[in-house]
Amino acid sequence: MARIVKIQFQTAGKLYDFNAGSLELHPGDKVIVETERGRSMGTIITGPEDQQPAGEQQELKGVLRKATEEDSVIAARNAIKEKESFDFCLSRVKERGMDMKLVTVEYLFDGSKAIFYFTADGRVDFRELVKDLAHQFHTRIEMRQIGVRDESKMVGGIGICGRELCCCTFLREFQPVSVKMAKEQSLALNPTKISGQCGRLLCCLEYEYDTYCNLKKGLPKCGKRLHCGSVEGEVVKVDILDGSVIVKTDDNQEVVLKGADIRPENIVDKPKKTGKEQKEATEQRQRPNREPRDKVAGETKESRETAKPGEAGKEPRSDEDRRHRRDRRKKGPRGPEKKETP
Repeated sequence: MARIVKIQFQTAGKLYDFNAGSLELHPGDKVIVETERGRSMGTIITGPEDQQPAGEQQELKGVLRKATEEDSVIAARNAIKEKESFDFCLSRVKERGMDMKLVTVEYLFDGSKAIFYFTADGRVDFRELVKDLAHQFHTRIEMRQIGVRDESKMVGGIGICGRELCCCTFLREFQPVSVKMAKEQSLALNPTKISGQCGRLLCCLEYEYDTYCNLKKGLPKCGKRLHCGSVEGEVVKVDILDGSVIVKTDDNQEVVLKGADIRPENIVDKPKKTGKEQKEATEQRQRPNREPRDKVAGETKESRETAKPGEAGKEPRSDEDRRHRRDRRKKGPRGPEKKETP
């Protein structure tokens, strides 16, 4: 058995298990632990719990000690260094015209390494930038490229709901979100409405997705035809939260039915169209909406029969016009007029 505590190193960050040993620890305490990157200061989230280590927990690293006032001073000094390093790196990025966005800087607790987090659309050659940073701060430099969701988690902000972003308050791990979740909740598929600060789909779309799926199980979809008791018609609206549907009957009346009153046998499938009917419907959709030729202004059946193609609806030519056109065809095309020289 081991006394295991869960520790986070940043707000809403991932939780890590450590062996508390014989230390008396409580949630909220600042402690110093040994990690793969060196010594770090974290915050205890859950108190010590007696558990049997299994698998990867067999070699849990232990908590060294509680954080002291001196450790708090070191953490404050590192925060000042991070601000200076961020400003210096940002100026160098602008001078070199690098296609990258600097997000934040993190110093390890012992100051042995500085990690620069950035976002970029593609690969970035930052070798010269690393040389400038190492020469300026005399420590190891690591450039780490992150995604836009991780950027929002580090920077923070206010969401469209008016509250602080979930990812930087309590959401420790990102869950996959799809447009299907918005469709199941009958939300408008407007990118500005269902996207967060990071430009990706809102994480909160996943919170109530399972609930909506369970509520929709006993409700028919819009367009289905119902025959429930004396009511027969087509479903025109579904109220998921109320658990009811609105049916439009054949005499254009709307009737509200509860989902509990609807059975699978009440749903009547629409009769399928035959091949000939489908073909006629397709041709009707593809046919342009034009006026019949008999209804064209100034056109009659007799004039259309005597008129040449493309001249329907025009006044018939007189004998003088025909004779004039015939004479012009005999003379041939008229060339450019010649000017007499003095």
